[in-house]
Amino acid sequence: MTVFADLAAEEDRLDDILSGLDEVQWTSPSGAAGWTVADVVLHLAQSEESVVAAVSGGDLRTGPGEAAGGTVDERVDGLVRAERGTAPGLVFGRWQRARQDAMAALRAADPDLPVGWVIGQIKPATLATTRLAEHWAHGLDITGPLGLEFPDTDRLRHVAWLAHRTLPYAMTVAGEQPAEVWCDLTAPDGASVWQFGRPEAESAIAGAAGDFCRVAARRLSPAQSRLRATGPHGATALRLLRTYAE
Repeated sequence: MTVFADLAAEEDRLDDILSGLDEVQWTSPSGAAGWTVADVVLHLAQSEESVVAAVSGGDLRTGPGEAAGGTVDERVDGLVRAERGTAPGLVFGRWQRARQDAMAALRAADPDLPVGWVIGQIKPATLATTRLAEHWAHGLDITGPLGLEFPDTDRLRHVAWLAHRTLPYAMTVAGEQPAEVWCDLTAPDGASVWQFGRPEAESAIAGAAGDFCRVAARRLSPAQSRLRATGPHGATALRLLRTYAE
């Protein structure tokens, strides 16, 4: 499936970036509040290890400092805090091994058999899509503060699909009634168009796919984006757009 190849390409890009960082850059603040670049990569390593556990039917909430309670963000932060201070080289190597193991597990998994992930059951291809979205978002967290290039690619189509696909969940957890939303997005090449949903929907979001994905990843506010929301539910959908679990 193309999502597996695109996930590998996104991880390869991040690998190339990380391999060029020095000690100061590894320990500098990232765009993820309270985390250094090393913390972000540690989180990615832990998450990839969880992918292997999920595919094999293991417990996603095992590991140093992990607790069953709290929000997803609180549990994730607890895992990072428990192992913070590990040498950057060791963190980098751990992520490299974990991403290879996770990719192998995803490719070998039964494509029609859902696996448990965070809040529910999803198929391996969808799990791979969430991993691509997370690596891309954290790539922004790493490269932005360091002033490194991180151009948008056609791989964002997977992130945009995920954001649209999870809109009913995003609206539900926010206490809103799910509504149909048509998304009409311009791809990073400036010419191609990515469309999701039904054109007949009363509400719509239109604009640059890069902005759409950044809003969904909570790396850009709707007000700062170039997106246009129309219809009775467009603005609400844009405000609640997300690519990750609560």
